[in-house]
Amino acid sequence: MADLLVGDKAPDFTLSKNGAGTVTLSALSGKNVALYFYPKDDTSGCTVEAIDFSALATQFEAANTVVIGISPDSVKSHDKFAAKHALTVMLASDEDKATLEAYGVWKEKSMYGKKYMGVERTTFLIGPDGKITHVWNKVKVAGHAQQVLEAAQGLNA
Repeated sequence: MADLLVGDKAPDFTLSKNGAGTVTLSALSGKNVALYFYPKDDTSGCTVEAIDFSALATQFEAANTVVIGISPDSVKSHDKFAAKHALTVMLASDEDKATLEAYGVWKEKSMYGKKYMGVERTTFLIGPDGKITHVWNKVKVAGHAQQVLEAAQGLNA
């Protein structure tokens, strides 16, 4: 799938989430949605990213923004990850990778010369109309949640 760009309509999805139930993007119409895709629960970078987004939860809420982390891990894994690190962000499970593929973040990667498929750390900020307003590709975790918050706050200015 071609990479999604600013101005594109964000692909809808319904995914199981931590704590039970599901989340559907179209049901969040009227709110901003910060959708961050990450490779794996409880790994160093992913843990820092989830903790950073959780630490800013009240500010995201004040900016009319729902934060959703998506990875191919199971809901059970998400529940353990959230409990272990007292995470307050919603974590959605995309085990069949349909949403990862729809957003173009399921990519060939390589480590130590070996090629494999995995999640490229990417964040999309989606406006209340369901259109993508910002895209961060190949995210570096340090300071990222703050950047996303500032962009979300700018949407409400």
